[in-house]
Amino acid sequence: MKMIQIHPGDNVAVALCPIAQGEKIEINGQLHIPSQDIPQGHKMALQSIQKGNPVIKYGFPIGHASCDIEKGQWVHTHNVKTGLSGELEYSYQPTEIPALSAESVTFQGFLREDGRAAVRNEIWILPTVGCVNSIAETMVKENQDLVSGSVEGLHTFTHPYGCSQLGEDHENTRKLLAALCRHPNAGAVLVLGLGCENLTMDQFKEELGAWDDNRVKFLICQEVEDEMAEGRKLLKELAAYAGKFTRQTLPASKLVIGMKCGGSDGLSGITANPAVGVFSDLLTAQGGSTILTEVPEMFGAETILMNRCVNEEIFDKTVGMINGFKQYFMSHGQTVYENPSPGNKAGGITTLEDKSLGCVQKGGSAAVADVIGYGQQVVTPGLNLLYGPGNDLVSATALTAAGAHLILFTTGRGTPFGAPAPTVKISTNTRLYQHKPGWIDFNAGSIAQGEPMQDAGKRLLEAVMEYASGKKTVGEIGNCRGIAIFKDGVTL
Repeated sequence: MKMIQIHPGDNVAVALCPIAQGEKIEINGQLHIPSQDIPQGHKMALQSIQKGNPVIKYGFPIGHASCDIEKGQWVHTHNVKTGLSGELEYSYQPTEIPALSAESVTFQGFLREDGRAAVRNEIWILPTVGCVNSIAETMVKENQDLVSGSVEGLHTFTHPYGCSQLGEDHENTRKLLAALCRHPNAGAVLVLGLGCENLTMDQFKEELGAWDDNRVKFLICQEVEDEMAEGRKLLKELAAYAGKFTRQTLPASKLVIGMKCGGSDGLSGITANPAVGVFSDLLTAQGGSTILTEVPEMFGAETILMNRCVNEEIFDKTVGMINGFKQYFMSHGQTVYENPSPGNKAGGITTLEDKSLGCVQKGGSAAVADVIGYGQQVVTPGLNLLYGPGNDLVSATALTAAGAHLILFTTGRGTPFGAPAPTVKISTNTRLYQHKPGWIDFNAGSIAQGEPMQDAGKRLLEAVMEYASGKKTVGEIGNCRGIAIFKDGVTL
């Protein structure tokens, strides 16, 4: 199969491999001859589409024809325009959710004293302000001898904030760092401050709430003569505490998995994203939790999620999340459809609706159980929606802060970045998997070559259990880890 009509109502098909002009292509028993070359991931018209009429993919409009399009023509940004606008009014029209079932699986993880699971047992150094980044980095470099036994790593996550911030930006930094401090993958945490920053240690402790003195230590560098010696002392105490935990058999129901896409292409919504959706259904059917974010990449597909909300209260929260993010765009004088990126377009994604309809495939078919804000943690098992932008680093950091043990990151073009949580890279096409073995962990391009979607989803579930049990991602092996904090306002 060289081209696919995703939904019976679609008036375009997607090339699963490059198609030459004049090549005879059979799609659902019908012969089609492209009048132009069609790159992989790009679309061809299955019928004539008059100017102003909708272009249909996934069974939904992805925009309208900006000129007459003839059958067999290449369909892309040169002849399609978005149909998106600003805030909308929505009505709750719940759809029937299929009953989900899955055989229970287990992984070898760490059980924390509060009953939560962890897939890593690391020590994290969290700077409260960018001024101490270099100190944190030096502490990590000079104390690697503490990584032994069941302690699997010593890492820091530097950032430029924590001072000269106002209002919501200051709040976001405080909430995000406190959420990372609570993350179960951190068996122990050293919170590192300078002493004169806006984000004072007292503020941080108030945001953190209750904590275990054995698990979390605090160091204000201006208050000690030798911060490196004092840091070494505290890190040794933290390593002794974290070293008490060992891996044991735990049910998959304890897992929280983040789902993210970046550098998408025209195959994202056909291969990798729906495979993650199958995985999400398999995990939530066992009582586990998944998190879908990237709110701007829900625009144009939001009603699919809204009508799967478990009740009207969650529907209202979803509407508030969508329209709130649109208002965020418009308050800065930006249009809500300023997407897709140049790389997305090169890969075959034409409009934001096109991108969004592929993006939400990661949510599978489960009901939406809850909607959580930036810096908040998952509390409801099942599929959760998280307020966050499309930016890869910002949203992956938010997923980690929400409690994701692992992040599944689908990509058609590849990227080396990693979040604080192990980030499993999933390629949408086999060429990328073969071309970038140092970036990609899992190949979903096999779906375009005939692998059944359910088989790929089950294969992904098996891979996730391996990573949850301690297998390192290629990003972890390459030490690709970092955070980015959502910023909106003034810097003093």
